[in-house]
Parts: sequence; C-alpha cells; structure tokens
Amino acid sequence: MTASKRPAPAVRGGRPSSEPDAVRVSFRRFAGVRTRVLEVGPPVVGAEAPKRPRKRGTEKACAPRLVLLHGYCDSADTWRPVLAELAAAGIAAVAVDLPGFGDAQPLRPGPMLPQLDAFAAAVVREQAVLGPVVLAGNSLGGTLSLRAAQNPRLPLVGVVSIAAPGFVDSWLVRTVARNPLPLRLYSALPLPVPGFLVRAVAEQVVPRLLYADAGTADAGQVRRFTTLFPDYRATTSRLEQARQLVTELADAYQLDRVHAPLLVVACGKDKLVSSAAGRRLHTLVPHSRLLVREDWGHCPQLDDPPEIAELLTFFTAGAVRSGDVQRPARAASQAAEDTAAG
Repeated sequence: MTASKRPAPAVRGGRPSSEPDAVRVSFRRFAGVRTRVLEVGPPVVGAEAPKRPRKRGTEKACAPRLVLLHGYCDSADTWRPVLAELAAAGIAAVAVDLPGFGDAQPLRPGPMLPQLDAFAAAVVREQAVLGPVVLAGNSLGGTLSLRAAQNPRLPLVGVVSIAAPGFVDSWLVRTVARNPLPLRLYSALPLPVPGFLVRAVAEQVVPRLLYADAGTADAGQVRRFTTLFPDYRATTSRLEQARQLVTELADAYQLDRVHAPLLVVACGKDKLVSSAAGRRLHTLVPHSRLLVREDWGHCPQLDDPPEIAELLTFFTAGAVRSGDVQRPARAASQAAEDTAAG
C-alpha cells in the first residue's frame, strides 16, 4: 500500500485537537427499525435519495462510501475515533446502531441474524444510491458483513471483516455456546447481584476483553460499555441473548457465495476471536486478502483508529477500482438473470 498524507494528530477519542467534532448525528429507519446514524464526509446535496435508480450506463462517477457495523453489546460510538480520522481525510462514511443496541429499537423475538441481515441490507441500499459501498464490520458486524456479501443482489463493491466469530473462537465464546451451566447458575442466584457490583466487575472485564492492552483503554469508551450492564437483570438478559447469537453462528456462513473483494483482518491479542479464525476464513474464501496484526485486540478501531481508517481508505479505493472494471460484466449477468426470472 502507498500511504496518503495522515490527518493532524488526534486527541484521545480520535478527533484532531484543532477541529470541532465532524460527526453528524441523525435518526433514520432501516427495514422498519428506527436507529441512530453517525455520518462524516461531504454532506449530500439534496438529502433525499432519488426514488428511482439511474438507468444502467448513465451513472455518474461518485465518491465511495463506507458503511461501518459494530459488534455485540456495542454501538456506533465504537467507530467515532475512526470516523474522525475519515472526516479529516474527506472520506464519506456512516456508522449505525444495530437493532437491539445503542439507541436503536429492540430486536423482535425469534432468530436474531435474519433481522440484522435485513437491517444491514437496507443501510447498504440507501448508501448505494449515493456512491459505491464498502461494508466493514467488527465482531458481530464482521459476521453481518460476510452475510451481506453472500447476497448477490446487494450492491457492494467490497467487504472488510474484522474478528468475525464462528470460525475458531476462544474458550470463552465456546463456553457461552456449549455450556449454559454458568448462565443458569448466575440466573439462579438466591439474591440478585447489586447493580454497583455488576458495573464494577464490567469496568474490570471490558478493557481486558476488547483492547490489546487494558492499560491503554479509553475511560469514556469503557463507561459506554458498562452502561450496557446496569444491573443483574440486564446482565442476565444480555448473556442469554449472547448464547442465542453464538448458537445461530453455527449455520451463519455460505462462503462459496462471497464474490466481492474481501479483506479479512485478524488480531493477535484478541481474547474473543483468535487470529486463527481470520486465517481459516481467508482459506475458505480464496480470493480474499488477509491482514494479521499481532498488536491489535478484539476491537482494533479502539486500539488504533488512525491505522484502521487508513486501512479502510486504501481497501475502499482498490475495491472501487476493481468494481469499475467488473461492473459491465455484473450488469450483463444481472440483466440475464432478471430476464430469466421473467
């Protein structure tokens, strides 16, 4: 890769100290779910997206757009430091709260992944009206990015999957999936654990699980995570939801259907998804590219925002160039498919 000019140094939290917060916040609906959207980049002229796509062959060259998905028990705020870096570089990007997390409406009862798939697909389609879309996700967001890439009707020019679970997971993730005894014991305690104790434990555990080095964890980010575990009841609910999600991951992937450019990011200090998982995913998708960083933890967007922003920027540029070459062939193939379908 050829490095571009790096933005001005950022203060802790990711924003250049000489600039105001460039992240715009709004609330929108995707697949019927109201959620919060964090957005950077040049504002779109005429905020309303066109109701009809342009005819093939009449598209104007548009700047690429990054769509960023967070992990389980996280929110779009995990991408704020990266968004600040992208804003300084003039890159258009959006991060959204997934259903059930952050300020999004809750998930409905039943399987979780299909609901999250529909939501992610709606975000991609909205952004694709404005320019070529690269979808990037961390952890659960990495899973959703891969599942989106399995859908041939989604307009994606590239996908980045960071620490996606379901390939070679840590003992902790395997315990959640296969051994519900700890959850049953926790739920069956004769007296609920006091909320202050739950939060105190979370403040110690969260940095160790998500960062490569707990000592460098941003206090604001840690506080944000601990608000997800305000008391005994909320923690029990999150643990049960995590068990359901890990169970669904057993049948989450059909990787032979992934044809878009794919960058797999594996992290050597990840306590939840081992770097072996990234290597296995790379093997299962032969055309993919693999980046292993031994100094990153489960959430590298928190460990190293400038490097993640630069990585996404250069991958997006390459994927868009590749998409420009492949688009005529895809358009002809899609036209043939539409004709065959009647």
